[in-house]
Formats: sequence, structure tokens, C-alpha cells
Amino acid sequence: MLPKDLRQDFPPLSREIDGKPVIYLDSGCTTLKPQVVIDAITEYYTMYPACAGRSSHKFGVEVTEHLDSARESVANFINAGTSEQIVFSKSATEGINLVAHGIDWQPGDRVITTDHEHNANLVPWMCLKRYRGVEMDKVISTPENILDLEKLEQMMSSNVKLVTMAHVCNLDGHVNPVEEAIKMAHDHGAQVLLDAAQSVPHKVVDVKKLDVDYLAFSPHKMCGPPGVGVLYGREGLLDELRPMVVGGGCVTDVNALGYRLQPAPRRLESGTQNAAGILGTAAAVKYLIGLGLSEIEAHEKKLNSIVDESLSNIENVSIMGPKDPQMRGGITGFNIAGAGHHELARMLDQRSNIMVRSGKHCNHAWFAKHKLTGSVRASFYLYNTEDEARFFAEEITAIAQNFEEHKEKLKQADYSC
Repeated sequence: MLPKDLRQDFPPLSREIDGKPVIYLDSGCTTLKPQVVIDAITEYYTMYPACAGRSSHKFGVEVTEHLDSARESVANFINAGTSEQIVFSKSATEGINLVAHGIDWQPGDRVITTDHEHNANLVPWMCLKRYRGVEMDKVISTPENILDLEKLEQMMSSNVKLVTMAHVCNLDGHVNPVEEAIKMAHDHGAQVLLDAAQSVPHKVVDVKKLDVDYLAFSPHKMCGPPGVGVLYGREGLLDELRPMVVGGGCVTDVNALGYRLQPAPRRLESGTQNAAGILGTAAAVKYLIGLGLSEIEAHEKKLNSIVDESLSNIENVSIMGPKDPQMRGGITGFNIAGAGHHELARMLDQRSNIMVRSGKHCNHAWFAKHKLTGSVRASFYLYNTEDEARFFAEEITAIAQNFEEHKEKLKQADYSC
């Protein structure tokens, strides 16, 4: 069970807007940051704001030691074998692109992904298809939007070089059967890349147990700062990737005839790293470990069940994804018949300071295929309470029962975005 007083760790939760507390339900986009993360970032800027790995003075040595420790912390967090298997990028998106543009593709190579991927794990493969001639196929999901393993098996062949998918879908929170998919891909000689941006923050993820080849995630979705990403690579694989960006930091020697790359991970980390962000990431990792990922996962499922119990009984509300809320983690995606998703989000914000996401959630291809303009997504995290979940459900119920009346009030609001 999570400690009841953890909300005081998050400064924004103490705010009131128009005399009402804020209810932040947009953690699937980016989470709030605890004070320990803010302090870690501030410490870098105030105590040792130097370049790591380049200068031999005291500040340089100090920040280098802190960053080496941070890399070790992140490696331990996902049970990587060594810290050299951890690459710090600017985002999970960049981490996925490091793999996409780093693999030595050959004519006839294929990539298999799914039909419900975030743009970060779809557009890079579309780019390879357009400019490199790499073939790309998408597995059509089950009616509940979960990976269809039988269809994946039918699509596997000897020229499939990579299978890539979301571990947890950012659209509706369902968990894909990645263990089975990874084994299937390996049986056919293919590698696997997981987009773990929505799983690492919410549940125990063990890369050794999964036996996954590559895994990318975003610290800003797990109490850490933006501008940092993490890419894990199975032992030996990172050294086989061709760097997407080269320059200072990734080489051991340069002369008139050429250059020699550093070993992984630094061969993939050109330029000056985001030291403050990486140190904030390490602080976030330690914070989550202290709370317990299993406890976080159970807490989110409890909140989702509370919301589902109310919304599933409203005739004009449709919930996206699996019917069982336990299969949707901490995400509830939904629509109200006849109501615009952006209007719903603005109503919640205007009425009660309930902050949710509306739109296509970077899943444009899925929405286009299903001829939907978007949805509302409430995403819970460790700092949300059962009372907030109940209140959110009550507000949705009230809006759904008399949407036109609330819409009329919305028109009168002063929104200048």
C-alpha cells in the first residue's frame, strides 16, 4: 500500500485554482515531479554544473561520478546486466530512432509492428519504408485492441528482422502479451524492440526476464524530467548499431583519415548530455523504488476499477479497450455519444480543475482506421486518490446525463487558446 502522505511530495498538488484543488489525470502524457527530483536537478546547477567525462577539474570529476551512478541506478531499475547497456537519449522517441536508423538493413528485410502504436513507434518504420525500402507490416489487433498472437505467428518469416510494439498501449492502457511475442520472434530469428514508455513507470519491468533485445522509455512519464530518454540494448547489440548522430563524445580518436567510435553506450551519445535531466531521472528511479512498483500498479488498477464501475453503467459512455479494467492499468479512454472529446476535456477543466488529455494521443493511424476523431483519456498515477477517482466518475456522469446544458455553459467561458 502506498503511503497516504506522498501527495505532499508533489508541489503542484498544493495549488488551488479558482478556489478549487487540482485533480491531475494526465500522467500518461507527463507526470508531476516530486520535490526530490526537483532538488536533484537544482543540485547539479548549483553545485557542479560542468561537463561530464571531459574535464579533469573537481566539478568535472564530481558530475562524471554522479552520472555514472545514475546510469547504474537506471540499469538496476530494469535489471539490465551492466550500466553499459543503458543509453541516455533526449526521449524514448529518439531511442526508438537510434535502433531504427542504426540497424544494418538489407534488401528484403521486414519490420512487424502493430495497428495501435504511438507515432513514436510507427513513423520511424514508415520512414525506413519510404527512404530505405524496408518492408513494414502491421498485426491487426483483437476486437479488444490486444496483440493477436496467432496473426503475428502467421506473419513471421525468415526475412523478419525486427518485431516492435508497445508493452502497454497509451491509448487504453492494455498490456500486450509481450513475453509470448518475444519468444515467437526469437524462434524465427528476429529481434524485438519494446516501447515501454507506459509500462516502466507503472509496473516491474525486468529486461532479463522478458529476454527483450531493445527497450525504450521516457523518464518524464515516471516522475522524472523531460528532455531525457532511455534506451536499453541486450549485451553486444548496441555496439552493432550505427550512430544516428556523430560528433564530440562518441569517438575515441579522429584524424585526417577517419575516426574511431567509442564502445557502447557512448558511441550513441554524441554531444553534451543533459546532465541535469539524467540526475533527475536517477532521483525519480530511487523514488519509485522506494514506493514499490507493484504497489503503484495495484493502486492504479484500484482507481481504474472505481471509475469503470460508474462509467460502464452509463448508456451513452463507451470505454476503449478491454472490458476488464484490471487489463487497462491506470488508463481509462472513453467517449460520450454526441459529445466532442475536446469539449469534454474543457468541461472537466472548467468545472472542477480535472485535467485530462483529449485528442488522438499520438495514435493517429488507429483513430483514422476506426474513423474516430479522438477520445478523452484519464490516466492515473501514484499520487491520485480514490476520492479523486470517484469525483471524476461523478463529474462524467453529470456531464453525460445533460451534455447540451454543460456545452452551452462552455460556450460562455473565456478560452483564448
